[in-house]
Amino acid sequence: MLLDNLAAIEARFTEITKLIEENIDDYQKVAELSKEKSDMEEIVDKTRLYRQTLKSIEEAETLLDSEDEEMRILAQEDLEKLRPQAEALEGELKSLLVPKDPRDKRNVIMEIRAGTGGDEAGLFAADLFRMYSRYAEVHRWEIEILSQNETGIGGYKEIIFMVKGRGAYSKFKFESGVHRVQRIPSTESSGRIHTSTVTVAVLAEAEEVDIQIPESDLRIDVYKSAGAGGQNVQKNMTAVRITHIPTNIVVACQDERSQLQNRLRAMSILRARLYEIEEEKRQAEESAQRRSQVGTGERSEKIRTYNYPQSRVTDHRINVSSHNLPSVMEGNLDIFIDELTLQDEAERLAESE
Repeated sequence: MLLDNLAAIEARFTEITKLIEENIDDYQKVAELSKEKSDMEEIVDKTRLYRQTLKSIEEAETLLDSEDEEMRILAQEDLEKLRPQAEALEGELKSLLVPKDPRDKRNVIMEIRAGTGGDEAGLFAADLFRMYSRYAEVHRWEIEILSQNETGIGGYKEIIFMVKGRGAYSKFKFESGVHRVQRIPSTESSGRIHTSTVTVAVLAEAEEVDIQIPESDLRIDVYKSAGAGGQNVQKNMTAVRITHIPTNIVVACQDERSQLQNRLRAMSILRARLYEIEEEKRQAEESAQRRSQVGTGERSEKIRTYNYPQSRVTDHRINVSSHNLPSVMEGNLDIFIDELTLQDEAERLAESE
């Protein structure tokens, strides 16, 4: 079954190579074909190596019955090397054949909101934003703040930002859910440990071609931008609030100085939210069996706890802990993200078999 699937991919790869040569003057078609070919190259290369390894195993096995004792010993030595190689290649190929999330290569829009815990929740929302900013820096991704609502003491009631970089969604998608913090707030005089929560939503950036939104589905209100405490900071009506009437989703942006820029930002957030809804529907239809959704996480689900007194961060989905909380807060998240990626791939592989 595996070799049949691989043969079909190899055939398509050969066909694409021929089509590129035949359409060399059609730049757009060549670009599309080249992208498809590029996406298949790793699978084809490993397939050819896998076939060659299987052939070598077959040849070595025929020599096990040789009358020449030296040949039998050499054949056995070869098999001891070749069989693990074939097994490893088979695992890699199965992983490559697992259906990928089409959103993985996209930019990502993240929404961090203070939950229970008052000012302390707002301060931890700011800590999480800093943590994600550090993680983005390591990957040389760009951060762009789309909207923010500050608490006035260095925290955020809400902050929405975009991470621009190839593959950003594939990493950040595991951060969606409730993040719980246990620590002594700076505002706490008695030294008692408080528990607060922050919710994180992760959305893949959507293009206009992905989501068509008729103007008739929108209600757009403009108003004066307001600073902390509700004070109007400018006289012009630059803030924009967009309501998507069919879903009643509301998005507001006021950070930019022009109404047009605020509208563009609000539309990008709205498209991402609608795209997420459509993707969730598509995935539910494709896989009614898959309920864990480790890759996306339910927004009401507590996914991680940050315990400051014990310097411990625990991810509850995979039961993995780091005892170096300062390092995690500096953006060293791969201890969790790598394990979550492996678990997600294992689930997808089991589902595809």
